[in-house]
This record gives sequence, structure tokens and C-alpha cells, in this order.
Amino acid sequence: METADPPRPAAAGPDPGTPGVRHRRAAGPRPRGTLRRAGRLTLPYLLIAPTVLALAAVLGYPLVDLVLLSFQDMTRKQLFSGTSPPWAGLGQYRTILSDGFFWNVVGRTALFTVVCVAATMALAMLVALLMRRVAPWVRMTMVGVLVAVWAMPIMVAASIFRWLSDADYGVVNWLLGLLPGLDFSKHNWFADPWEGFAVIACVVVWGAVPFAAVTLQAALSQVPPELEEAALVDGARGPQLFRHVTFPVIKPAFVLVTSLSAIWDFGVFNQIWLMRGGQPEKEYYLLGVYSFIESFAVNRYSTGAAIAVITVLLLLGGAVVYVRQILTMGEAE
Repeated sequence: METADPPRPAAAGPDPGTPGVRHRRAAGPRPRGTLRRAGRLTLPYLLIAPTVLALAAVLGYPLVDLVLLSFQDMTRKQLFSGTSPPWAGLGQYRTILSDGFFWNVVGRTALFTVVCVAATMALAMLVALLMRRVAPWVRMTMVGVLVAVWAMPIMVAASIFRWLSDADYGVVNWLLGLLPGLDFSKHNWFADPWEGFAVIACVVVWGAVPFAAVTLQAALSQVPPELEEAALVDGARGPQLFRHVTFPVIKPAFVLVTSLSAIWDFGVFNQIWLMRGGQPEKEYYLLGVYSFIESFAVNRYSTGAAIAVITVLLLLGGAVVYVRQILTMGEAE
């Protein structure tokens, strides 16, 4: 009787613990999850790289040249001959910072910015709350009107407000003259800088409200209705409901729009230049106008550059405050 051959044992593979196997594992392909994680980390930087490079090319060189010019003493002689201007060091900054008129312009600019930003945010919030209450077709109509106002060129808006406040044919003087006891015939709104800046502030706010209102309305649409309903059940009404329920949700958007409005209003130039016909008086100087006049009207190019550098530093200080607020709100959430 033949007996079957016993089954051969399966060939045993090498011990995983041997050094050779460990070496082959280390040299093998990286796990797919690691590659995906590395891609997620580098993708945001790759996406913003074109924008950063474009900004560096467009803004980097002029900013560096501006800073260098502020440390020199450029005159028309060097400008027309093409020779290098003499080095002045901190002389331009000493002259500016020791000038009382410069600090008057800084205070005027800060006050103008605060008034314009406060008026812009107050009106924009009211418009946004109104858009939340009206019917959808009315809301779309309001959005269209706001976008049209925002798209209006500054030159057109300034021309309209100059006509409205004209001393001879202005609609504002005519309407105020209809009120009993008031005589605004031939009233010049720009004879008094306070009244003139009130008109200029109206131009600035007119152009800034649409963007702020549309942004705040978009933020209000993200407020959960159940939160407000629960607050109403608990007895919250009107200002209490807005302060404790609605505003905390839209606070990041509110801070963003406020900061952007402050940066834009701090550097206002076009509105003042156009409203004063290209010849603003010293009482209407803000930092942007002051820098331009010193550079291209008085031909003190380095002085104007130094004023512009100080303006940029003040704006950077405001930007730092804005970034810190955003980071603080992000940590709180």
C-alpha cells in the first residue's frame, strides 16, 4: 500500500524584524495620507503666491522708492537733470514733526475719519436692517440701487454735490430757504471749513454706505432665526435683541467693514480735490492732500514723500489693530 507524501511546509518569508526588512520598509513609498496632508498645507500658499508676487511688483518698488526719496532732498534741478539728489537723512522728518501745521492736519484727518466712519456704519446698519425686513423683490431693488451708487465715479458724485451745495443755484439752499425764519440765499457752504467738510463728508459717506450696507446685510442673513426666536420668547425686545443676539453674530463683518472704512477715509484725496476745484485751501488739507501739495505744487518732493511715509505708518498701525481684533475674535470662537 502506497502512502501519500507528507505535505511540504510553506516557505517561510524573512523575519520582519531583520535589519534588511526594516531597511526596505523605510525606503518604500510614503503613505498616501502624508502626501495629502502635505498638499493641504502647501496649497494655500501656492494659491496666494500669484497675488503676493503681483502686489510686490506693483507696490513694492514704488514704496521703496518713496522711502528712499524721503531721506533725500529732491529739487527740480535733480528732477530735470537726472542727477542723484543729496542725502538728507532724517532732516525731512525733523522738519515735519516739529511743524505745528502738520499736527493740525493730522488731527483734522483723524477727526474727519472718525466722523465719516461713524456716519457710514450707522447708516449702513440701518439700511441693512431695513433690507432684512422688506420683501425679497424690494431687497433686490435696494441692492441694485446700492450697487449703482457704489459704481458711480467719484468725479460724477463730486459734481452732483457741488451742484447741490452751489451758492447761486444749489438745491440745498433753496430747500432750506423754504423753512420759515431761514435765509440761505447765496450761502457759500465752503466759506466756513466746518460746513465745507460737512459737504465733503456727505460725498465720502454717500460712496461708502453701499459697500458697508450690502456686506452687513449678507452678515445679517447668517444670523440663525432660532436664536432670535428664543430671545423673543425670553422677553428680549428691540435694542436688547440686537445687542445681545444679532450683533455678536455679525461682529466680525462689522469690524472688517469698520476697519476698511477707516483706512479708506484716512487717505481721502479725490473728494476734497474735486470739491475745491483742484485748489483746496489750507483749511481743507488732510494728509493725502498735504502730501500732494508739498510734492507737486510747492515742488518739495522729499517733504511730500516723508508726509506720505508717515501716513502709511499711521495706516499700518490701524491695520495692526484690525488684525489683532480679528485674531482675538477667532480665538474667542
